[in-house]
Amino acid sequence: MTDGAADPRLGLTVLHRRYVPYSHAHYAGNLVDGAYALGLFGDVATEVCIRTDGDEGLFAGYAEVRFQAPIRAGDVLEVAATVVRVGSRSRTCEFECRVVCRGRPERGESAAEVLDPPLVAVTAVGTVVVPPAGPAVPAGGGPW
Repeated sequence: MTDGAADPRLGLTVLHRRYVPYSHAHYAGNLVDGAYALGLFGDVATEVCIRTDGDEGLFAGYAEVRFQAPIRAGDVLEVAATVVRVGSRSRTCEFECRVVCRGRPERGESAAEVLDPPLVAVTAVGTVVVPPAGPAVPAGGGPW
């Protein structure tokens, strides 16, 4: 493990936002299954790996997942990954999925509102792995 105080990757946070389409609702009340958030965690972890190591990396596993509030079709989600540990090939991240906007069908078919504060729906701690460090790739991607 690298010295956390000296490693610039430590504390890196990546954010994604996504609208949840109604086609993803699986349950009464337009509920979306919890795996939807886990898929988004994989997407944001991929960007973390690209930014820290120039590679998409692979998800190794979760140490903890907590489903704290429902996700519904029509929600706008904000998903964050923050690097909290840097190993030689592993990166441990804390993930949070927040509902930042939610549909309000009781006020009209297309009514919605911004949630302030956002509603924390899912949190997790997970680890990704990246290939061993290789030769540096020139800025711009390569010789082509």
